[in-house]
Amino acid sequence: MLTAARLGAAALSAALLTGAAAAPALADSPAPTAGSPTAAAVPEGLYGKSDPTYDGVWRQSLALTALAAAKVTPADSAVGWLTGQQCEDGGWPSYRAAGAACDAKTEDSNATAVAIQALVALGGHQDAVDKGVQWLKANQNADGSWAYNPGSPGDANSTGLAVNALFAAKTDPAGVAKAGKNAFDGLALYQLGCAAAPEQRGAFGYQPAPDGALAPNGLATAQASLAAAGGHLPVATTVRADAAPKALNCPAGSATTAVSHADSAEAVGAYLTTQLGTGDNHLTLTLPGAAPTPDYTGTAWAALGLIQSGHPQQATGAVDWLAKEGATWTKGGTDAAATASLLLVDQAAQRDTAALTGQLTALGPAPKATTTAATTTAAEEEGKSSDGFGQYWLIIVGLAIGIGGGLLLSLQRKRGAKL
Repeated sequence: MLTAARLGAAALSAALLTGAAAAPALADSPAPTAGSPTAAAVPEGLYGKSDPTYDGVWRQSLALTALAAAKVTPADSAVGWLTGQQCEDGGWPSYRAAGAACDAKTEDSNATAVAIQALVALGGHQDAVDKGVQWLKANQNADGSWAYNPGSPGDANSTGLAVNALFAAKTDPAGVAKAGKNAFDGLALYQLGCAAAPEQRGAFGYQPAPDGALAPNGLATAQASLAAAGGHLPVATTVRADAAPKALNCPAGSATTAVSHADSAEAVGAYLTTQLGTGDNHLTLTLPGAAPTPDYTGTAWAALGLIQSGHPQQATGAVDWLAKEGATWTKGGTDAAATASLLLVDQAAQRDTAALTGQLTALGPAPKATTTAATTTAAEEEGKSSDGFGQYWLIIVGLAIGIGGGLLLSLQRKRGAKL
């Protein structure tokens, strides 16, 4: 079982509860022990200093996505490391040591999905993006879902990430199908509908239990919510709904009906809003035999999903909580994946991102260029644009007045001379 090194099956709770193999989580893996034969050296160009074995592509992709959204042009070595990890068939593994051959069994949908989103955000890598999308299409399950590793049963987290990548690459998930089941059908497999208890409706389970039953899982729900809302990284939506998300409507006879794609985002948004409201503005991770702990990753994805679906007001408490607890989650700004994730949340919420941008930039090679947009929000940029226009207008008006005044003065002088 992998450590909490990357998202996906760092739905660790879900993996343990269902008995499924765990995929990685959204956080740097533990720092390698000195002299450990399994600890991989940190390559040049990679963000973060911890062992990249389980999360190298994951954290690099998040970092590059967040920095691209902050208008930071990363070093060639940082981008080259990510593109160099792609295999000939288009997929990415979690990490591949320099010179190591690709192994199809180690390629995973999570790494591939976030790498696609990073390269789309950076721009200029269409061939690599196209090959990555083809890999996703080739490794889709017959039920429309995606597994962490090809050939395994699908899960909500991996399916959600694949849908995010398709949206980023401008590929309609409704048109990506196997055996008549498209990507939205695959995502719907994991969402609890009208057959569930009212307080569970709209949630996502990680995977069904052996008897087919689904249990709500915080991280699976939060991560799938961004896909349900039609979004991808980085989240940059201007849609805003006045009302809270609508809970799933369950008229008589609808208990056996799957949640439709049209209702999915609102249903999961309503569930997450309730969970955040009763959970002190954050989700909680509960593992068998362990005390409940705050789920930073789940809370971040919940905020992103709510903002994408047009409900930023319902995400405000979670964004504030993450800001307050950010130093703990990011280990003082040294955890590249957590720092990038927190920056992505603040960008989506249009908060001040200067400090986080600086922290993330310091965790990798020196960037090629940084613009002032890296330290301002989108709203501030819009204000600057308006201010700039106003300043130019005043200059134009002032010149017109000056020219007109000069002409008038000249005419008066001429008249005086004639008199």
